[in-house]
Amino acid sequence: MTAATAPPPAMTSVRGGGTGASEADLLAEVVGLVGKDLAACERLYAEELASSHPAVRDVRDHVAKYRGKRLRPILTLLAGAACGGVNAKHHTLAAVVEMVHAATLVHDDVLDGADVRRHVATVHSRWNPRTAVLFGDFLFTHAFHLAATVDAAACRAIGAATNAVCEGELTQIHERGNVDLTEAEYFRIVAGKTAALTAVSAELGAVHAGADAATAAALRGYGEDLGVAFQIADDLLDLVGEEGCVGKTLGSDLVEKKLTLPIIRLRDRLPHGKVQELKALLADPTADARDRLLPLLKQTGALESAAATARERAAAAIARLDVLPDSPAKGLLERLARFSVRRGS
Repeated sequence: MTAATAPPPAMTSVRGGGTGASEADLLAEVVGLVGKDLAACERLYAEELASSHPAVRDVRDHVAKYRGKRLRPILTLLAGAACGGVNAKHHTLAAVVEMVHAATLVHDDVLDGADVRRHVATVHSRWNPRTAVLFGDFLFTHAFHLAATVDAAACRAIGAATNAVCEGELTQIHERGNVDLTEAEYFRIVAGKTAALTAVSAELGAVHAGADAATAAALRGYGEDLGVAFQIADDLLDLVGEEGCVGKTLGSDLVEKKLTLPIIRLRDRLPHGKVQELKALLADPTADARDRLLPLLKQTGALESAAATARERAAAAIARLDVLPDSPAKGLLERLARFSVRRGS
């Protein structure tokens, strides 16, 4: 299926596959409220990425198969609807944030050595790492080309968010193998690599609906908290999910020696002797590292502790919406926050 013919966004199950009843209801309400706007975003996305080169079209059409939930464009459109109404600028910006996100996915799969995303081969595994890196760059350059058609401020905001994403990823790479990574350092990485883009998606939705500075800041904060909650849930899935359901390579964080919140909390809850054993495993992970750690993660409460933090950040995101009047769009933003953490339940 090509980008030009892709249907409205499909939200995956909280466990990564299939469609549960509450999820289907949420998707139906999103489409009912902003479905035409999502379709307009998809058209712009496809038009911007049109190419006369068959090799480029092949990769573009392949990436369309795993673009996923369209969370970031949905945030832009719902924030716009909640703050006064959606217009053509929202359609463009929704396409832009989705391009930036798709680019990070293509590059992340190279960095993580992941072979599968959403049940299909990653670009680097189907073609090669050079193709993946260049196609990710292709998506980035088209995103900024399209953002420039809105205004300079929007382009700068997207640029700042993309810079933060790259800084977060670079910091994470630098910290790989650091078995003493602190929670503060973990949250600093997540604020960049994940939350920066969800934050700007919601903020731009508010700004281009005419929201005042305080409301736009609240929507930005909502996006930040949502992004952190979403990432923690993703980290939990990497440890407890089932690859056949989640649709991507699992256990990659351990293989890549990246400390995530559940692992940090496990380390900090173990007695000294066990901590040294854990650090030795994290420094040189074996193929069965995930299976070996799961009992400890459960026994120490590290999994539940991390899940509780994700729920707290989702609740904080919802609280930021108090600046908005009640509306269907506000209600959907609240439900999206709750949905983000139920993925790992």
